[in-house]
Amino acid sequence: MTQAATSVHEIQENLPGPRVLLADGAPITLESGAELGPVAVAYQTWGTLNAERSNAILICHALTGDQFAVGIHPITGKEGWWERMVGPGKPIDTDRFYVICPNCLGGCMGTTGPAAINPETGELYGTSFPLITIRDMVNVQAMLMDQLGIEKIMSVVGGSMGGMQVLEWAARHGDRVVSAVPIAGAARHSAQNIAFHEVGRQAIMADPDWCDGFYYKEGKRPEAGLSVARMAAHITYLSEPALWRKFGRALQDRYTKSYGFDADFQVESYLRHQGASFVQRFDANAYLYITRAMDYFDLESEFGGDLANAWRNLSARFLLVSFTSDWLFPTSESKEVVRSLNRAGRNVSFVEVESDKGHDAFLLEEPDLFATTRGFLDSVARDLGV
Repeated sequence: MTQAATSVHEIQENLPGPRVLLADGAPITLESGAELGPVAVAYQTWGTLNAERSNAILICHALTGDQFAVGIHPITGKEGWWERMVGPGKPIDTDRFYVICPNCLGGCMGTTGPAAINPETGELYGTSFPLITIRDMVNVQAMLMDQLGIEKIMSVVGGSMGGMQVLEWAARHGDRVVSAVPIAGAARHSAQNIAFHEVGRQAIMADPDWCDGFYYKEGKRPEAGLSVARMAAHITYLSEPALWRKFGRALQDRYTKSYGFDADFQVESYLRHQGASFVQRFDANAYLYITRAMDYFDLESEFGGDLANAWRNLSARFLLVSFTSDWLFPTSESKEVVRSLNRAGRNVSFVEVESDKGHDAFLLEEPDLFATTRGFLDSVARDLGV
């Protein structure tokens, strides 16, 4: 393998934390009909599993997240993406609960994806990796829970794409889910979101270093394309009030306009920084595959055109949370799920948090989110005697 291929693979192989090998004897069949195996899953855990194995909480990460929800990220050196939510005494209290966060199928942090080795060729998959879906991600997580000996999950929790996975868990593995907390999510990807993803994918594929997805063998990385994809996506995670409050029209390290195409404005410099830092921790092909999985997600169409059909035989309790300024996954989409749960006669709570921080509010300091999540999980735990 080339130096670029080796480095990509070595990063995955040398990450801290446990990994398990699933489907080693026989491949799994993906939703597309393709077969894949073996499948490595990298994950992190916090807290202690009780004797009854009844205090497990599964965290599903968002598109650009990973298993390092808590602690110092081994690549970026920054704190975990959900440090505010998970930990001792925090809403997802690791003094009480056993918390598991796996890197999703198709990811680039140790779980099998396009930057993993294809056992049939000995080379990295690249775009020979089969297309995956949210259902495939969740099915692999269910296999991980089997491996860990956890039959019932006290709560499945996640935001954004993680919220999609939570809903998929409830719909497909409802007998294993005691409660579900989808935050800033939806039961299907909107046309607008598919459009934004397509812009990002085209930016990557237009980069001459993409090499039809086999850039590992060429010793290249489509960093420019992935950076632009990240910049475009990052705008959707914010809100206009948040951008204005943080940057306005302030110039970056200058007193006058350059009358050129340098980053005159602070917001331009910020986006360029986001793009440049992202390419250091994420694989371009993984970005293509995971965004496509989100695009394909549509529970309503999979349950006869009535989302209520997904929940009719469940006993799980639900808490849905949205944010007033989130235009990527707006409140209307959470309410659609709530109405379907009501039609199915399920136990559901819903909170719309007042926030001007946009979609990323679920990752930020939001006391109402923390209080609501804590109260809900405490109630579920009391009912279970945890």
